[in-house]
Amino acid sequence: MTVPVPAASRAAEPLCYPARSLVIITGLPGAGKSTLLGRLYPLTGAETAPVRVDGATVVDSMQSRLRWAAPLARAPKPIRTATVFVTHVRRVRAALRRGESVVAHNRGCGPLVLRGFARLARRAGASFHLVILDVPADAAMAGQRARGRVVPRRTFDRHRRHCAALLARVLSGDPAPAASALVLDREAARRLPGIRFG
Repeated sequence: MTVPVPAASRAAEPLCYPARSLVIITGLPGAGKSTLLGRLYPLTGAETAPVRVDGATVVDSMQSRLRWAAPLARAPKPIRTATVFVTHVRRVRAALRRGESVVAHNRGCGPLVLRGFARLARRAGASFHLVILDVPADAAMAGQRARGRVVPRRTFDRHRRHCAALLARVLSGDPAPAASALVLDREAARRLPGIRFG
């Protein structure tokens, strides 16, 4: 089922999902995914491991990035990126296998990655849901500059195409590969008071 868009009026109430769900927060790099997680949960931004809070395990890719920051400081960027991604996915999978509800960050809207998360949820007997942050490209670029990590233009353009395709499918009523998809603009995300399970 797809929650229709726009969702600003709904964002004043907590989002509710079944227990043992995987909720992936996705959108363009710089859209505010980590900012949203940090506002909804007591994260300091210095964590190197997932945090269990309010009945959910919160997995931000920054946790994996910080975990490997020192050990891989001298490694080539492709190796650092791959290691962080694999660690992030393994942490999501481990939490699902323990029967936990999971809220996780995902950079971009790549279809292969989202299908991978859907597969992880299915194998763990969990339902899979998307929360998509829909912000203009220039706002996302400003967010990247503010955090001090700007992705290459070619990479950003690829993310834009993937996100546009996902949004088009969701707006047409098809949330695949998720069971549901909710689209939030910046204001709706700012007003969202929480995510609940069970």
